[in-house]
Amino acid sequence: MLTKISWSLLRTLGFDLNVNIIGRGTAMSEQTSESHLRDSWLLLNAEKKSSLQWIIAAFSVVFGVWHILTNLVLNEPGLWQNAIHFAGFAFLAATVYSAFGTHSGKRWAIHLDVCYGLLVAFAALWVAGSESRIYEDTLAVTGQSWQFNAVDWFAGGVLLFAAVDLSRRVSGWVIPILIITSLAYILALGEHLPGVFRTASLPLNDVMFRTLYNDEGMFGILASISSTNITLFMIFGGFLVVSGASDFVIEMSKMVAGRIKGGAAFVAVLSSALTGTISGSAIANTASTGVITIPLMKSNGFRGRFAGGVEAAASTGGQLMPPIMGAGAFVMASYTSIPYSTIVAVSVVPAILYFLSVAFIVRIEAMKYDVGSDQDLSIDKGKIISGGSTFVIPLGVMIWLLMSGVTPSYAASWAIASLVIVSWLNFLAAKVLNRDDFKPQVMNPKRVAEAFMMGIRASILTGVLLVAIGIMNNAIVTSGIGNGFSLMIAQWSQGSVVLAIVLIGLASLFLGMGLPVTAAYIILAILCAPALAGIMADKLIVAQLVEGITNPAHSALFLLVDSPHVAKITEGMSLENAQALMSSIPFEIAVTLRPALIDTEQLTTYLLIAHLIIFWLSQDSNVTPPVCLAAFTAAGIAKSPPMATGFQAWKIAKGLYIVPLMFAYTPLISGNLQEVLQLGFFALFGIYALNALMQYYAEGPLQLWHVPLLVIGIIGAFWPLNWAANIAGAIFVVLTVMLSKRNARQATFEKVVT
Repeated sequence: MLTKISWSLLRTLGFDLNVNIIGRGTAMSEQTSESHLRDSWLLLNAEKKSSLQWIIAAFSVVFGVWHILTNLVLNEPGLWQNAIHFAGFAFLAATVYSAFGTHSGKRWAIHLDVCYGLLVAFAALWVAGSESRIYEDTLAVTGQSWQFNAVDWFAGGVLLFAAVDLSRRVSGWVIPILIITSLAYILALGEHLPGVFRTASLPLNDVMFRTLYNDEGMFGILASISSTNITLFMIFGGFLVVSGASDFVIEMSKMVAGRIKGGAAFVAVLSSALTGTISGSAIANTASTGVITIPLMKSNGFRGRFAGGVEAAASTGGQLMPPIMGAGAFVMASYTSIPYSTIVAVSVVPAILYFLSVAFIVRIEAMKYDVGSDQDLSIDKGKIISGGSTFVIPLGVMIWLLMSGVTPSYAASWAIASLVIVSWLNFLAAKVLNRDDFKPQVMNPKRVAEAFMMGIRASILTGVLLVAIGIMNNAIVTSGIGNGFSLMIAQWSQGSVVLAIVLIGLASLFLGMGLPVTAAYIILAILCAPALAGIMADKLIVAQLVEGITNPAHSALFLLVDSPHVAKITEGMSLENAQALMSSIPFEIAVTLRPALIDTEQLTTYLLIAHLIIFWLSQDSNVTPPVCLAAFTAAGIAKSPPMATGFQAWKIAKGLYIVPLMFAYTPLISGNLQEVLQLGFFALFGIYALNALMQYYAEGPLQLWHVPLLVIGIIGAFWPLNWAANIAGAIFVVLTVMLSKRNARQATFEKVVT
């Protein structure tokens, strides 16, 4: 039953798994086909189209072009830009994701969906055009609430209904339920709840105005992230795929990793890492690269469930790989006010650590079961030559522009332009050279249109969800319930960073069962990031308390705290007393203390670390049973049991938990380049040792007395910025690996002799 629900979630999210799934019958295939009956409307090479389908296909291309123009030259007001953005995606979502299930191919169903989409689009544009008039009408009536006319109420009601309905169509029931609950909370429910969840109720017209026009509402910050950044990066990904860059990724991965023992699995890891730079979706990454890598791994001798687990874990890392990182980097930049380029830069080493952690367990698996040898991974040099420049040059242009400080939308737009130019230069070069293996895919008008359609289709989910989540965001900010959640985390964790991370991890896993990863991250970041950042920042205040706070203005802030240790603030106290004093400070006072005692830059850094921890933890729903959509996608391709594949993916993706702990307890994010490289390099030894312990195997079988050697190695390798401990830890790990390799040789010799 749970497996059926999970496959239903996959279909709801828009992933058409046209794979031969043994044991699931034809009914599921038929349902999948029916639920995506209109996908072909946004595919240029589909079968014969009707006039309406051609109109919608043409609209998606024009809509894609508009996203580039609005971010480069049109400069519409933010409200208008976001309203047009939602209007277009609402129309496409209503049309492509039909509400009529098996009847979606009927003429009446098509007409109803199209008319509904047009109505929502009209409502969005009406709301954008009415803002000034509503302000003027309200100011003209002194002392009265917001003045909406009948059309305003109708348009606002249509938008709220569409946010619920369209988010249900593209992602299931969880977000609609949260939207309805959040509206009920600020309208009536909040005043009847106890404790920190109690809040005053607001009148309907006030809620409507805040939801539509506040920066935290439907057409506010979150919508801007989608309209200015995410959609352009999705379009850029579409151009890379259509230009043949995705073929280059697979062939290059074969060339780099194909000759290593277990090479097919290493190809999966490397190709998913490279695809993640242009995809940013774990499930799409799994579906696109998995159809090649999973059969390759199985033919290489790997178990089906392990092959699926490797692909799911590696594809999950695609959302951690700069520069796209799903939508995470854009959201972090918005909420922390840290430049996008900085977030991308500090995310490089952690992403490499994650992918190497997956590669380590692939190596151990290959040695343990003696698989992955004698596999001839033939390489298509033509695809490498043809697709190499269209992958490397545009991506290099984008990264260079991002590092130079321009906006992400500007960088993505010029990366798209450079890709088109490079494709034509390749085409001309192919004509001159006349080589059989050099056949680049020139970005002619047909392929450009196809790329725009692919990018827009991939953006429907985020285009709808980020606007819909704005309703919840507004309710959270307006009611102040975010402070209540922060207080709960602070109280339950008792100032422990580890406990706070565990609580957030459990919450992210629960939310991830029904929400896309980006949506789960945004909700958790709004609710939990300030609390986690505060808990980590408190250690700086503890250090000041130990030394003594002599500044009268700062020490006076503690007078409201009921603790016997307050009297020792100016002269200093023991570490235990300082920690006890911090734990006794009420949440409201702690929020006031931190900005006064801690530098603003340090507080911002802790906020970024908190966001990164939450973002990484939110990825685990892709690979953690019972509902792990990336793993189930891989299981369908591998023809392996979904739950067993999910468990394998969870074991392989343990870097999702190791790296966030490094964020919290080491300067992996805040350190200088030398510190980050030292931490990253020696962490590799610790990560390998952890994998070896879990598998009870390294280069050969482990013995019981090897375990304490690995434990010592792990402690030393992860000890932050201590050269002696780091080197000693690495030596212990290497020594254990060598001993295990000797065991393997002895076992092989005894087997031959016997």
